[in-house]
Amino acid sequence: MTAPPISIRQVELAAISGMREAYRAEQDCQVVHDSIHTRRGWTREFAIAEGDRVVAYASLAVDGPWRDEPTLYELYVVPDRRSRAFAIFEAFLEATKPRRFEVQSNDLLLTTLAVTFARELATEKVVFRDDETTSHTIPGATLRCLTPAAEIQEAMSERAGGGEWALEVAGIAVGKGGLLFHYNPPYADIYMEVDEPHRRRGYGGYLVQELKRLCRELGAVPGARCDPTNAASRRTLQRAGLVPYAHILIGSFHQDR
Repeated sequence: MTAPPISIRQVELAAISGMREAYRAEQDCQVVHDSIHTRRGWTREFAIAEGDRVVAYASLAVDGPWRDEPTLYELYVVPDRRSRAFAIFEAFLEATKPRRFEVQSNDLLLTTLAVTFARELATEKVVFRDDETTSHTIPGATLRCLTPAAEIQEAMSERAGGGEWALEVAGIAVGKGGLLFHYNPPYADIYMEVDEPHRRRGYGGYLVQELKRLCRELGAVPGARCDPTNAASRRTLQRAGLVPYAHILIGSFHQDR
């Protein structure tokens, strides 16, 4: 039987919202680039059809860090058409000609497709998920919230921005960190930094631990990212009970297609 023709057309986000929810449910984890979809002018969404049936969507980042370098960051194919995944992907590449890709490696389908056609490949970030509750203590340590509670709730609702806390030990500020809500609900992205004079004293692991606790109290699920070359950050996140489970892979596509 002859396969139906594949067509690609640019659409509004609402046109693929059902498939996006299916994608989020299938991934069942923090989707690092989830918020790009709702940033005005940052993304182009495409519906991919076989004949009259839309069977996939794909998303290109076109603004922010990706301005002037259209970058594929998300793709979903309905399960019963994944036997045609390569044909669908090649048709999309031919029609839209993205220069680059930036994918989360636990998205197995898109990672497999992108790497197949990659000209170069590198790891941009290591992605961590929460795995264990730790109980580190620092005598005299307290976290002081720097962000109004209403602003934190608004950030959670809008999936943009977040909250920040200062870590103080015996009344001295030694670092700060926070939660960003640009992941898909209910996930939050932990960040932190300990001031140079106070490093290598266990403050970083304690700070991440306490940010995880605050995150849970807010009804969110903690996650994090770090540069793959930053050994200190990797150790700190793991000390606080976060474990590595994916990479953000970046690369370019062959342009001689």
